[in-house]
Amino acid sequence: MSHLQPEWVYPTAALACAFAGAGFDVHSRRIPNFLTLPGILFGLLLHFALGGWRQMGLAALAGLICGVLFLIFWLAGGMGAGDVKLITAVGAIAGLPLVGYLLILTAIAGGVMAVGLALWRGRFKETIRNVGALALHHRMEGLAPHPQLNVANARTLRLPYALAVAAGTATTLFLTAFQR
Repeated sequence: MSHLQPEWVYPTAALACAFAGAGFDVHSRRIPNFLTLPGILFGLLLHFALGGWRQMGLAALAGLICGVLFLIFWLAGGMGAGDVKLITAVGAIAGLPLVGYLLILTAIAGGVMAVGLALWRGRFKETIRNVGALALHHRMEGLAPHPQLNVANARTLRLPYALAVAAGTATTLFLTAFQR
């Protein structure tokens, strides 16, 4: 298996997982456990097979970092649990060296997509006001979800965030390919 180059294998496999998650999220607005939980296990085993115990431990740390950061947004009512599990799987597959790129590029993609969705739906001004209301709410209430502005409210604009995860993962693969 030494002919496999981990610098390509990890982000490519992460991209496959992210694209699968995006497909489910767009189609059903759900990211199934039968994708995310085996994805986490696959990432750990892949890193073990190509780099041993230490590499597997670093992959677990990568998944944990990604998962904990997204867990904060889930606790605040800003995303679904499937998004948290998907980024955990993608992080575990991508590995620790790519986590910074993955998280930053996913956040940028999510922001661009959110602005695009608000503009497309003619709700940009309302969205800006809602961001202010959310900031004030979380300043006063901590991570408690806003009573109206949360992912459970069907009337709010909701982005299938797995699309942002897939875009962030694709951009990570693209950018890291040119660093080598």
